[in-house]
Amino acid sequence: MLLGQIEGKLSKKHQVALPKEFRVELGETVIVTKGFKTYLQIVAKKNWEVLLEGTKGKPFTDQGTRDLQRFLFGNAVEVRLDTQGRMLIPDFLRRHAKLDKKVIFVGIERYVELWDVKEFQQYDATVAKAPELLTINLSKTQGHE
Repeated sequence: MLLGQIEGKLSKKHQVALPKEFRVELGETVIVTKGFKTYLQIVAKKNWEVLLEGTKGKPFTDQGTRDLQRFLFGNAVEVRLDTQGRMLIPDFLRRHAKLDKKVIFVGIERYVELWDVKEFQQYDATVAKAPELLTINLSKTQGHE
């Protein structure tokens, strides 16, 4: 299971080393794509179907399905880690996540998010102010009002 936070650094060549703790779980080839906020999602190539959640089995004619799949797959790159576990982050993904020098990897059970440290700290501070609101919103989506 992927969990926890591990800080890293983005090199001048736009490379970042995936922490060993996460490499063990994800493998040597990963899929990197845009996240729904200013972060990147990293999934194991063998588990790429995680990116289909919510759209799998829905018809191609459904506009929302096409839009989400286009967003996730159209912005995805397959990356093979080098012997030191480093990967090159393409410019368009680096810009989306506003990655600068300090980054943080966040394990989310089946995938990893890659954030700029400042962006993550802002997001985390906002959520930390009222985490119970997350449970309220989740309950509403599951019909438990």
